Amino acid sequence: MNIFISGFAILSVLCAALFIYTRTALSSVNDAVFKTFQRVYLVVYLLAMAGDWLQGPHVYALYDSYGMSTHQIEVLFVAGFGSSMIFGTVVGSFADRYGRRANCILYGILYGGACITKHFNNFYILMLGRLLGGIATSILYSAFESWMVNEHHKRGFDQDSLGNIFSNAVLGNSLVAILAGLVAQTFADRFGFVAPFDVALSVLTIMTIVIVFTWSENYGDKTGNWKQNFTNALTAIRNDSKILCLGLIQSLFEGSMYIFVLEWTPALTPESKPGSTDKQESIPHGHIFAAFMVSIMIGSSIFKLLSKYTNVESFMRVVLFTAAVSLTTPIIFKGNQMIVFIGFLVFECCVGIFWPSLGQMRGKYVPDDTRSTIMNFFRVPLNMIVVGILLQNLQMKVIFECCVAFLMLATICQQWLFSAAQKSQSTEIRKLPLPKEAEALLAENGEMA
Repeated sequence: MNIFISGFAILSVLCAALFIYTRTALSSVNDAVFKTFQRVYLVVYLLAMAGDWLQGPHVYALYDSYGMSTHQIEVLFVAGFGSSMIFGTVVGSFADRYGRRANCILYGILYGGACITKHFNNFYILMLGRLLGGIATSILYSAFESWMVNEHHKRGFDQDSLGNIFSNAVLGNSLVAILAGLVAQTFADRFGFVAPFDVALSVLTIMTIVIVFTWSENYGDKTGNWKQNFTNALTAIRNDSKILCLGLIQSLFEGSMYIFVLEWTPALTPESKPGSTDKQESIPHGHIFAAFMVSIMIGSSIFKLLSKYTNVESFMRVVLFTAAVSLTTPIIFKGNQMIVFIGFLVFECCVGIFWPSLGQMRGKYVPDDTRSTIMNFFRVPLNMIVVGILLQNLQMKVIFECCVAFLMLATICQQWLFSAAQKSQSTEIRKLPLPKEAEALLAENGEMA
């Protein structure tokens, strides 16, 4: 147990040191208008994430307390991923046509409705809640970012400041996750497993009110219907290999990440010795989860440092490869708690770098008019990966081998994206007009010839 507590303490000190260093060593954006915009977005985004984090720790416990069988609980979880997979692209198209702000308000309504269903000990009502939650999740991971990027471009802020927003969002999200876990546990202990969902409902209500009074509306393509937006999104993916690469990287990395969330507990729990009657040793889930969140915060600070010295398309190749190697630890060192834990901390650090990096690259390459549709389109293979792995009932070693394979494929896609970006950049440079002095020199040389 000491390795988990010690790991959390060491990581906390390292995280604080990195945060202070990046705040002092790196130049910050001094534009007051930009800071106001960033604050308005982050308040809403972090409230939205808090509404999600408050529910996560006690979903399984609530279903179990209602007497649901293991199979029923598995079906409910798969229904959430399936709902996100089936309805995601349609919801994304609605965001592009009818407004990202309206879609974010819809997120609060749908997820709030999902919280209400948790009061009923009825499989079909709980299933409805999972379906609503799946749709809400698709909105959470597309419409909020689409609104922010569109507003960022529309207001003419510097492109580099986009990475600053994403990095601060990851940092804030990790803090919110830790705080939400503590709040949820406190309310669950005092009032029962359904109480955290009531707290989440309150947070989502506040978030919705803040959006109504602080956000302006923006759109993608308002002219076409959802089928036309879907077609336009596919056309953009087909015509630009960089968008395709981004989508594949997102699906492969996030698919591995969601599988990891489900598998880290058994991977770190010591196995009972054959023939032993001793109770299986438990692990401090709270300390481990907190250590993971601090690792993500460290990753967000590392992203800022890396962005200062090189471009995101380049360093993400190393990050994705490192993530793949880190998840080989439960395969190669199975049963070695310390090494596996260190591997998982490295992976979470890569997650902290991945989120702002992916957001910044999407801000560069994904067109504004179909942004939400494209982002949700790539959640289809993501959810297929997770559902496919969950339904196979595979051994833990095989599951992590699949994750490593997915991450290696993501690394190859990142190399493809890097090459495509370099080629595109060199083409744009060749198209730039020559300075007048250079034109005169070329003309003079031509006459001499």
